[in-house]
Amino acid sequence: MLLLNGDQVRRALPVSLAHQVVAEVMRRFSAGDVVQPVRTVLGSGRDASLFAAMPCHVTGGSDTGYGMKAVLHAPGNRARGLPTHVGLVVVFDPETAQPLALIDGAAVTALRTAAASAVATEALAVPDAGDLALIGAGTQARSHLLALREIRELRRVRLWNRGAERAAEFVAWARAETGIDVERVAAPADALRGADLVCTTIDTAEPVVGAADLAPGTHVNAVGSSVPGKRELDAAAVASCTVFVDSAEGAGRESSELAAPVEEGLVPPGRPLTEIGEVLLGKHRGRTDPAERTLYKSLGMAAQDVASGFAVVRAARRLGIGTEVEFSC
Repeated sequence: MLLLNGDQVRRALPVSLAHQVVAEVMRRFSAGDVVQPVRTVLGSGRDASLFAAMPCHVTGGSDTGYGMKAVLHAPGNRARGLPTHVGLVVVFDPETAQPLALIDGAAVTALRTAAASAVATEALAVPDAGDLALIGAGTQARSHLLALREIRELRRVRLWNRGAERAAEFVAWARAETGIDVERVAAPADALRGADLVCTTIDTAEPVVGAADLAPGTHVNAVGSSVPGKRELDAAAVASCTVFVDSAEGAGRESSELAAPVEEGLVPPGRPLTEIGEVLLGKHRGRTDPAERTLYKSLGMAAQDVASGFAVVRAARRLGIGTEVEFSC
């Protein structure tokens, strides 16, 4: 069995490869080639931590097989200077059932989440979109900047984050890593004004994006609030957009962002949720008008993690990275 840490995952799964892997598995999911239950989420009731288990089976090509991601959300880690999401991805040999690899789940999550947003952006944003608003300055904001610059020429990038220190760190990192000069702004509305690309990447129960903040024709990737009770966009903002998701079943059960407009009477119950995979397969047109606002509500799928896990293993073997350990039953 191969053990792979975050740095090794990032070497094995560059942005361009992550984009290919995630686009393909989203097609497979919407074509019915993935067996994936809605994730199981547990809370102890003693603190704000949450544990999620996400198994699946992916069919197709070299990524066929079983795998699972297990992740623990520990909000208290922020004060400790540690990641708030700690997890593992495990994939199994499709013939022998032996574990192929145990992989840093946080690194996989960062890469595949940003890759999925890039896939959605490529499918839904207007062709010349390049004015990017980033809400949040953490790991996901970094991975999204790297992923989106691969598919769009970013003419302008504005950033809002609650903490000034982390925002300053992001600006310095972006300049050094990408050569992009990111503008820090004082409020979310300042970042959103006139932007045609938006990525919201913060874990919040109080929405920070309103309908009046969003320009006509903008495309939004909302990725930060991925459990019930959390939302980055208010109900009016969501209602003003045509909504696309990774999994219609998962989003319908888990997203407070999508439930709020129904509860507030802004959209009717049963509003259709189109999967990005359906757009990629040509089953749905996607954007229908340049002035239409589109929203990709990302909750993440085990299939994205598992397909990425198989891709990481193949690349790691080729590159000779990772630590081999004996595993026997």
